[in-house]
Amino acid sequence: MEKSATKDLTVGSPMKLILEFSIPLLFGFLFQQFYSLIDTIIVGRTLGVNALAAVGSTGSVFFMIIGFCMGVCSGFAIPVAQRFGAKDESGMRRMVANSMWLCIVFAAIMTVVISAFCRNILQWMNTPEDIIESAYAYIIVIFMGIPITYLYNMLSGIIRSLGDSKTPVYFLVLSSVLNIILDFVCIINLHMGVAGAAVATVISQGVAGVGCLFYMIYKFPILHLQKEEWKMDTHSMKILCGMGIPMGLQYSITAIGSVILQASVNGLGSIAVASMTAGSKISFFFCCPFDALGATMATYGGQNIGARRLDRIREGFIKCSYLGIGYSVLAFIFMLFFAGKITLLFVDAKETVIIQQASEYLIITMAFFILLAFVNIIRFLIQGMGFSKFAILAGVFEMAARMLTGFLLVPIGGFTAACFASPIAWIFANAFLFPAYFYVMKKCKREFGELQELEEG
Repeated sequence: MEKSATKDLTVGSPMKLILEFSIPLLFGFLFQQFYSLIDTIIVGRTLGVNALAAVGSTGSVFFMIIGFCMGVCSGFAIPVAQRFGAKDESGMRRMVANSMWLCIVFAAIMTVVISAFCRNILQWMNTPEDIIESAYAYIIVIFMGIPITYLYNMLSGIIRSLGDSKTPVYFLVLSSVLNIILDFVCIINLHMGVAGAAVATVISQGVAGVGCLFYMIYKFPILHLQKEEWKMDTHSMKILCGMGIPMGLQYSITAIGSVILQASVNGLGSIAVASMTAGSKISFFFCCPFDALGATMATYGGQNIGARRLDRIREGFIKCSYLGIGYSVLAFIFMLFFAGKITLLFVDAKETVIIQQASEYLIITMAFFILLAFVNIIRFLIQGMGFSKFAILAGVFEMAARMLTGFLLVPIGGFTAACFASPIAWIFANAFLFPAYFYVMKKCKREFGELQELEEG
């Protein structure tokens, strides 16, 4: 049972392993975006353009806070993967236990503080008066569900770190179906407005988190902790925070630039916000393969660095890059022909301005998808190898690019300028990440050489 639940990524063909691991992840991310799209479609179709804009206006602050939670959990899972790759089962279980203690503390503090300042953040972001109340009603429910966010992302991250990328997808499928049902119940039957969409999201993610918990208990004997392994360990917590906090800050720092950009777009009016919302939701859907490749390389890098297999890390990077480039080209070609038609999922055909602007956003963004492929592959790979602090610096570069766009370009170029925010951010991030990758590989090669000399001596 234990053998079938875990998967060793330190042996076998890198291309085959990457595909086998990333495809289930891809379906998982697609389902996540699918029920996010369903939320948006139902809101836009049943509650109108203002409600759609209200949900969209919270996108950047949502990413800043929830992205931090997800980043922290991804970082906590890396030491688990490293110790699994090194065959240190007791050390791995200590990391799991201490990551759970840390998640409880982080979730409690964040829920209280962020919920208290939620309305102030929306006001600072220059959220239009005609949508701010709906925006608050939506995002406060999401933030009250921060403990649920930690529950699912921490448990699914641990499961993936042991080589099982399929199981979290099964629970996401269940969660997605439940989310769609609850959308209709909460929004249409219970008349809860945009808050209903948020309630549906939190409940459905909670179901996925509880499902992961029971699966871990029954299917991973390797994770059955001994009494002494449950104890809080400052050394383990230091390692976990050294991985998790930088990865969380990477998301949040990147999102600070997005918040400033969102404030600039908010200043263009509700139509521009609705256009950006529709375009962003579609774009996120098409970004799922990059998310899957990134998450794959984090686990792949973590296990192989634990096994000291730099040759496999290098080969995995090359093979994963082929996959990212190929998909980027196909996605751009598809969007050239179907951008306008896809936008009709969110708004009526009479909303010609929104359709035109959302299509413009999609075509410009996907023209630079190759850059995003490398951002995800390199960033998550070096994070998995243990260099998560580089994630903060990459995030700073992205933040600077989005701030530059928001402060300088959007006031001059309007909505079209906002469409170039992400491509510019990816250019800035890659300018840092490529040199970082070569530095990390060189540093690890030197350190492994020194360790081998000591062992032989």
